[in-house]
Amino acid sequence: MPRLRQVPLSEAKSPIVTTMYEWLFEGRDPVAEPGRWDGTPGDWWTVFALVPDVLDHAVKGFGLYQSPHRILNPEWRELGQIRAGWAAGSQFVFSQHAKSMRDLGMPEVKITSIPSWMVASCYDAPERAVLAYTDCLVYDHGRVPDDLFAELKAHLSDEAVLELTYITTLYFQHAVMSRALRTEFDDRPEPVVEVPGPPGASAMHR
Repeated sequence: MPRLRQVPLSEAKSPIVTTMYEWLFEGRDPVAEPGRWDGTPGDWWTVFALVPDVLDHAVKGFGLYQSPHRILNPEWRELGQIRAGWAAGSQFVFSQHAKSMRDLGMPEVKITSIPSWMVASCYDAPERAVLAYTDCLVYDHGRVPDDLFAELKAHLSDEAVLELTYITTLYFQHAVMSRALRTEFDDRPEPVVEVPGPPGASAMHR
């Protein structure tokens, strides 16, 4: 279960909440009857419904990155989004954008190679620049070497770089929030825990 309260249909009063509930859950109460057509629980929506103007802002962000006015190549956009999900440890963002890459007709090897893109031969020069830049945004919080940025600009216009930066960091935010609030596929226990030793074993580490 998510760490925050979910808003049931009976409490949904804001137009953005009622509209999204009707569209995504076809009139069902998504708290009492969870689950979306795409296999997700749908609790990202029921948690964000706690603050309707935040939900509205997020929905507008989805519309922005999918807008036909975007200059950025959608395949490069998806590489940034899925790698941000992987790098941030969000199973939800990674999983959703694996599907988005598939919907764009991208080769399966480009999806499965995301974790080890550095040694994968399936990506061309612009894709490698996008993936390396994404790692700088997520792992290094925007610390980008000049040579890497120059390589990125050899393939992308200034406008496309701005769009890539905004959309990728937006999905870094979504990944972080999903993990923190344990929504959707990020509702998982902490994997790094002490493994009990046998009874009477020395506490000294080795």
